Amino acid sequence: MNILGPWFYWAVGVAVGLPASLTLLTEWHVALTRRGSYLARPVALVRNYLVPLGALLALLVPVAEVSAEDPMVRVIYTAFGFMLLVLLLSGLNVTFFQSAPQGSWRGRIPTIFVDVARFLLIGAGLALILSYVWGAKIGGLFTALGVTSVVIGLMLQNSVGQIVSGLFMLFEQPFRIGDWLVTPTARGQVVEVNWRAVHISTSGGLQVTPNSVLAGTSFTNISRSGGVHRAAVTTTFAVADPPDRVCALLSRVAAALPLRTTGEAPASVALGGGEYRTTIALDSPSDDGAAQATFLRWLWYASRREGLHLDDAYDEFSTPERVAEALRTVVAPALRLTDADQQALAPYATVVRYGAEEALEQAGHVPTTMTFLAEGSVRITCADPAVPDATLRHGAFLGVTTLTRQASQFDAYALEEVTAVVIDREHVEELVMAKPLLLQELGRIIDQRRRAVSAGAVSPDSTFADTLGR
Repeated sequence: MNILGPWFYWAVGVAVGLPASLTLLTEWHVALTRRGSYLARPVALVRNYLVPLGALLALLVPVAEVSAEDPMVRVIYTAFGFMLLVLLLSGLNVTFFQSAPQGSWRGRIPTIFVDVARFLLIGAGLALILSYVWGAKIGGLFTALGVTSVVIGLMLQNSVGQIVSGLFMLFEQPFRIGDWLVTPTARGQVVEVNWRAVHISTSGGLQVTPNSVLAGTSFTNISRSGGVHRAAVTTTFAVADPPDRVCALLSRVAAALPLRTTGEAPASVALGGGEYRTTIALDSPSDDGAAQATFLRWLWYASRREGLHLDDAYDEFSTPERVAEALRTVVAPALRLTDADQQALAPYATVVRYGAEEALEQAGHVPTTMTFLAEGSVRITCADPAVPDATLRHGAFLGVTTLTRQASQFDAYALEEVTAVVIDREHVEELVMAKPLLLQELGRIIDQRRRAVSAGAVSPDSTFADTLGR
């Protein structure tokens, strides 16, 4: 026998190439796994199945000269073709979808289209294997499958009709994964689209809506409304409340929301019958629930401070007894009031409440009242990062620059529900004008605050909270 025949070269190739290929593929797989690459799985398929099966076929057919018609060889050919098909599917999935950049067209393709493409590739691959390996007449097979499909279609025409209607809707692509939909039964974000249904993540959980239902009804894709997203909140006030005051209050509360889109002013309109609608611009529909919850919570407190009647409710929180107690325990120590002073201020003082994270004072605005803290705590911040934040509690006061008509240099936000005593500017002026020592002390506090901000530091003889609050 000629030792240099074709079988010899195949044997040498297998003897040298198999261990070399396995070594290289193992090192590549380890490197990809360490990086967390999606290509690790296709490389593992090549190393574990394709290369060994290819080497086995090379040894059996060219080297051992086993006939390709042998059943064992055909089984190995089938396994090799099947693993090649799996590799193709895995490679396409990694290349086009798993490695797709966030927000790209590949990442937005519904999974149902991926499933259809995978099914077609599997069918074509199996047909080729049956034709070339086993010599099957695939033309007759397709004819039988066609007849069977017609029979199954007649038996399941309702279910198939629903699937087809859903597919037509998805081909039109009225929405993509990540869009926000408003349907008759759900409002949320599309997280998955498959053969049977669309999965919508809502505030109450995952809403599974059949494709046929969406295809047969109208829905709104709020992600394609153009421009920023706008949330509309409807509220009810007492019919006797002045509409202009109510609209101004609604717009003012909405403008202070942290989730509101900057540059888009909120709008409030009266609908009649005590109803009002406030439109708030938001960056994303995902902020809708949190923005509405904060808006309604702050509006509850703000409406009572303004003397308006949200939901036609009447609040009697600022009673004469509560005002007298607050003047005695909070205002009197701060302004050195006598009993006569407290009695004179009582008709002009009001006990109010602020919700958590609500603003009591804003930098750049001239306060019109002085606010004395009775319960809760307030965070004071300055635009200058060199000036540290401070926390004010019982007995501290805000709005001292109302006496000099100067804008505040600090932002004050409630850390929790805050109860405070509010006195208008003119009544505080009448009081301090009659007390020169008090006027001098308030002037010293104003100067201390100004120096603290300009120097970016706290005076050495007091804490920053003392400089701000007392």
